[in-house]
Amino acid sequence: MDSPARVTGHTGPAELGEALAGADLVVIPAGVPRKPGMSRDDLFAINAGIVADLAAGVAAYCPAAVVAIISNPVNSTVPIAAEVLKAAGVFDPARLVGVTTLDVVRARAFLAGAMGVSDPSLIDLPVVGGHAGATIVPLLSQASLRRAPLNATSTLPPATLAALTARIQDAGTEVVTAKAGAGSATLSMAYAAAQFAGAVLDAASGKEGVVQCAYVACGGGGGGDAPGGLPFFARRVVLGAGGAVEAILPLGPMTAGEAAAVEGAVPELADSIAKGVAFVAGHKK
Repeated sequence: MDSPARVTGHTGPAELGEALAGADLVVIPAGVPRKPGMSRDDLFAINAGIVADLAAGVAAYCPAAVVAIISNPVNSTVPIAAEVLKAAGVFDPARLVGVTTLDVVRARAFLAGAMGVSDPSLIDLPVVGGHAGATIVPLLSQASLRRAPLNATSTLPPATLAALTARIQDAGTEVVTAKAGAGSATLSMAYAAAQFAGAVLDAASGKEGVVQCAYVACGGGGGGDAPGGLPFFARRVVLGAGGAVEAILPLGPMTAGEAAAVEGAVPELADSIAKGVAFVAGHKK
């Protein structure tokens, strides 16, 4: 690449330390992709162990790095990484994030199509909750274009809004089905991952006001509290020094339907988080 970046290749557990040493940002997309008929949760048995091992590598070789997890199911793999980092005594909730940018990218694209916006990337649209099915909650009422409200919930018919939400939630399955066993989302995921990684690096380089949606550790009062007291929840965050999470923003005003969807996501998220925590407890034995 024609950039100042130095690119090196590493393979296998024996070279993990060399790959991670001194990293400021670690992006983890490792794991098996979904196939038709599989849910993200079906990937758990394989991907959980991969993420746990890589998190242990981060703890050993670059404990101060920002860790961005893409490996599904994100709702469980982020808690897995947190437990591994906690056991090593290096867990920093501000430096562990689940990448949910793909949900935002899809939401922007689908809403732009419904409202005739030529450039979807100009839309600001928070997607909160988690990164699987009904836990993905697009806050269409908060969508804006160049900071001007789009008024999607008052402009579009209720049936259209419901269809948009459903498609955003099921877009991953739509891709898996279309590929008919040949894989899951790749180009769009790479695009979303690059977008999020670039935002982290922008913040680390001193850019202010970098806001992204991400699945992060919650709690501690203020905007960081999550519905149902969940320890992890996806929402808007401000990235600051070193690319770490500087602030967790409030969910903001929601329609009754959006609020109900957020509350409805709580039980599934709680189960997914508990599953991740339990995996690490068993993984240690």
